[in-house]
Amino acid sequence: MIKVGIIGASGYAGAEILRLLQTHPEAEITAISSESFKDQPISDVYPSFAGICDKLLCDKDKVFDNCDVIFASLPHGLSEGIAAKCAEKNITMIDMGADFRLEDEADYTKWYGGTYENKQLHESAVYGLPELFRDKISAAAKNGAVLIANPGCYPTSVALGLSPLLSAGIADVSAKIVIDSKSGTTGAGRGLTQNTHYAECNESFAPYKVAAHRHTPEIEQTLTKAAGKGVKVTFVPHLLPINRGIISTMYVERASDMPLPEIHKLYVEAYKDEQFVRVLPLGKAANLKNVRMSNYCDISLHEDEHTGTIVIVSAIDNMVKGAAGQAIQNMNIIFGLAENTGLNFVPPAF
Repeated sequence: MIKVGIIGASGYAGAEILRLLQTHPEAEITAISSESFKDQPISDVYPSFAGICDKLLCDKDKVFDNCDVIFASLPHGLSEGIAAKCAEKNITMIDMGADFRLEDEADYTKWYGGTYENKQLHESAVYGLPELFRDKISAAAKNGAVLIANPGCYPTSVALGLSPLLSAGIADVSAKIVIDSKSGTTGAGRGLTQNTHYAECNESFAPYKVAAHRHTPEIEQTLTKAAGKGVKVTFVPHLLPINRGIISTMYVERASDMPLPEIHKLYVEAYKDEQFVRVLPLGKAANLKNVRMSNYCDISLHEDEHTGTIVIVSAIDNMVKGAAGQAIQNMNIIFGLAENTGLNFVPPAF
């Protein structure tokens, strides 16, 4: 059994990892921590765990005592010390925050206001988007404990949606790539802000952090790797008055006259061996409803025949494929399990 610790288990992503691992046949939860609810059972914080997991939330320092892997679900700026301690104790760490996602420290400083105190740790971190970087994750695991930077939710939906197009050179990356994304309120975390108050977000729909969201450099970093050349995007997120889900609509100018049916075949081929990416038939549109509570990403392809613009729509559950499910997918790869172990959740039909 893989002995698992969760630091920050009382937050939404931490609690989602805990929920998903309840049915994982190879995982044993050994410790969960919370600063805000220390010494309380997790079932007091989330009553849905009552009788299923009543484990006490402890101080984070106790999580290191008996673990093979630690999931750290904390705000940015708090993960370096945890990663250093994991490295010292030969524990794999899967960081749910942003601290190890960006390769360029200047980008991290610009967008998050911090610096890299332990540069060696950052150099060793592996970006954990399995469908695109599985080989790097597996290779790192052969050398012992691994530090995984679990991707952001918006970047996951965008990277899976655009990578085949960019890798094939079909997109004109010298032209503007526009990404219009919408997320449920859980993406903002458990801490309350004004725009996540019920009275503010109910019956409301609006963009936020227009062309200034912190996920922008992460999106550009991954898309640049796919294209093999620099990619810049205009990224505008919106807040939906729902709990879960991200839907990203991406507009790309052509660098090729490949017809849409051929582009569709390219996507089907690119993801033919990927259980958790479903390329929909032409004429269908990705819908949040069909991925909710699951680790799936649904992708649909469209064309604006008037302008020739290619439109890609990508839908994920931001708390599963965009966070906890992807983290467990990474854990499965690292420990040599079938990648879908504990993740075969069927999205609710209604």
